Amino acid sequence: MIRLVLAGLWVCILTAGTSYAVAYWKGNGSLLPAKDEYLDGLQYQKTRALSVPMVESGNVQGYIVARFVYTVEARTMHQLNVPPEPFVVDEAFRRIYADDRLDFRKLARYDLSILTTAIKQRVNERMQAEVVQDVLVEDFNYMSKEEFQQKP
Repeated sequence: MIRLVLAGLWVCILTAGTSYAVAYWKGNGSLLPAKDEYLDGLQYQKTRALSVPMVESGNVQGYIVARFVYTVEARTMHQLNVPPEPFVVDEAFRRIYADDRLDFRKLARYDLSILTTAIKQRVNERMQAEVVQDVLVEDFNYMSKEEFQQKP
């Protein structure tokens, strides 16, 4: 009989302790300190496809079709009033269009690291802060005028 009373008492203590632990956990949300998920690390943002006309002898010969990915700290991205994408696209277009070293017939020899570094530096200057951490090239191709017009 004493065993039965002690077993019942043990079950009651165990149930009360478990209930208290669950109530404490529910009230605090977690046993670990809360953190904002979006504040960690870098965010990768893709630009829209960019078509830059290549002009030679006064005529459009074709188009450089490019797409870039830029990285921004998540905390900075959420604090910006203006997104950096329009600045990245604008700088990429200006750099590609005005670059005399770019031979659109031989893109394999073009140094893309110079282009991406220049885009990053100029965007950060225009935004007056170190917003863009890095600029990556996702796509960089040349299409002749005929190929470009046939594309749907």
